[in-house]
Amino acid sequence: MEDNLRWSLLAAVAPITWGATYYVTGALLPADYPLWGGTLRALPAGLLLLLLLRRLPTGAWWWKSAVLGTLNMGLFFTLVYLAAQLLPSSVAATIMAMSPAVVMIFGWLIQRERSSLFAMLGAAVGFLGVVLMVWSGDGGLSAAGIGASAGAMALSSLGFVLTKRWTAVSAPPTLPMLSWQLVLGGLLVLPFAAITEGAPPQMTGERLLGYGYIAIVATVIAYLAWYTALRKIPLGTIGLVGLLNPVTGVILGVVFAAEHLTVAQSIGIALVLTGVVLGQPVVARALTRRWRSPVSTS
Repeated sequence: MEDNLRWSLLAAVAPITWGATYYVTGALLPADYPLWGGTLRALPAGLLLLLLLRRLPTGAWWWKSAVLGTLNMGLFFTLVYLAAQLLPSSVAATIMAMSPAVVMIFGWLIQRERSSLFAMLGAAVGFLGVVLMVWSGDGGLSAAGIGASAGAMALSSLGFVLTKRWTAVSAPPTLPMLSWQLVLGGLLVLPFAAITEGAPPQMTGERLLGYGYIAIVATVIAYLAWYTALRKIPLGTIGLVGLLNPVTGVILGVVFAAEHLTVAQSIGIALVLTGVVLGQPVVARALTRRWRSPVSTS
């Protein structure tokens, strides 16, 4: 259905805003505060939404929100913050680029949703594109950073599949559901932050700007778009849209940091965009019809 393309464009808002998260975290936010980073990204925004919406979860959505808030928000935000401090953004982006394939695997195991051959091909092409685009080959990488990035990728992939499964029937509106996850995910991390990292980091104008970006733009706006699209399009399709994350990071470096776009990066961007397009159902159907149609001979 052609409407899938419209929902894919909406979903693209999320990875485009997420593309700057690693840079903002590394450049504007204090190191050694990953737990407070996760808490401050989730809890203030969630409480503000809850105050404005004045709607609490009911029934099973209490525990479902706690599970999704842990996977998609609390632990995920903490691990992303840690990875941003320990790894070059290029390496973190390469690891996160495995997410489409992991989403497809979880989708098949949990949702029994089989991804199309074109979606799987798109995931492989897109991953190759990300490697060409951002991989520097530098040695001496942090094992803790790699583990944090891989853990964040796995948790969010599982969380997105569970979100789609649990919102398939009698789902609450997206914005209240988002507020519950942010609050419960933030509350989960809060005591660990206080115990292990002490008082929250002191605020400066630069840090307020950074926390404001990751909390409002890269969380509330991004997840609202992502969750809305997640209800409408296949898991394989939306997983591939997430590959726009590292593309955005590279483009931001060229535009704002005067970085030069290499030939390999240009090829990588082209491959990523090809992978995203291959995962669109309308494209897959058109290619399938063309493949199956008999070749006319004169």
